[in-house]
Amino acid sequence: MSYCSVIEYMSEDKKALHKAYHDKLYGFPIHDDNELFGRLILEINQAGLSWETILKKETGFREAYDNFNIEKVASYTAEDRERLLADVGIIRNRLKINAAIENAKTIVGIQKEYGSFEKWLEHQHPRSKEEWVKLFKKTFKFTGGEIVNEFLMSIGFLQGAHSADCKIYKDILKTNPMWLKTK
Repeated sequence: MSYCSVIEYMSEDKKALHKAYHDKLYGFPIHDDNELFGRLILEINQAGLSWETILKKETGFREAYDNFNIEKVASYTAEDRERLLADVGIIRNRLKINAAIENAKTIVGIQKEYGSFEKWLEHQHPRSKEEWVKLFKKTFKFTGGEIVNEFLMSIGFLQGAHSADCKIYKDILKTNPMWLKTK
């Protein structure tokens, strides 16, 4: 059962939380590097947890990580790491926190070389899921197959975010020509 159809069977409070993400964000292109970075942070933090947990904590993540400002996160100190480990509004996992900071540093380098994180992603496209996973594992911290797959689907670089019978699927096709170029 796809994410698209599962939502219909959720309780009303869960449905509202998931439907907002599903209908407005999931699979749609993101053109802001800080938001792309934020989505990567959320996907990394979802590992081993439910997406619902991450959706509930999204505001906490945004506050804790300076609204996903790549430059600020890249300059985090040992004190910032400790602050994040103590923050109940996020997932307090040292490996995931360290990955966010190190990945921000990597993205700063990518921005210098390619102009933006988005342009780097576009430069790599199209690739198969396996090729993307290999690239991300080589480039970023804490990025396994599911994290990479979900991140790329959620930002429209891989198909699969919505089933073909989902009403949002057609909206994605209109706004996202990348889907037409997926391997």
